[in-house]
Amino acid sequence: MKSEKLELVRGSGNVFRDLGHENADAGQFKAILAAEIIKALDREHLTVRAAHSRTGIAAADFSRIRNADLGRFTVDRLMSIINRLGSRVEVKVRVHRAENVAQEARP
Repeated sequence: MKSEKLELVRGSGNVFRDLGHENADAGQFKAILAAEIIKALDREHLTVRAAHSRTGIAAADFSRIRNADLGRFTVDRLMSIINRLGSRVEVKVRVHRAENVAQEARP
């Protein structure tokens, strides 16, 4: 039996970037917001219908969020949902120069 050598590669911290998705930072941010919505639903023991009754947001939207089907949602919409669930979002922004941009700028 032949032994294969596997190389361990450390991720960037953003799975969307690691998989080559466009708008990886926005995708990561939307996923974080969706996770917070799910936590709020779980903490309050809310079904999607109960969440709809409390917020006026469609139960189908809560189902999409639970299923990580976030394509229809903007960051603003997800933040609005969190607000309607009684929480607030605080955002810290750190801007880093992308490595490939820095490399392209070198002569």
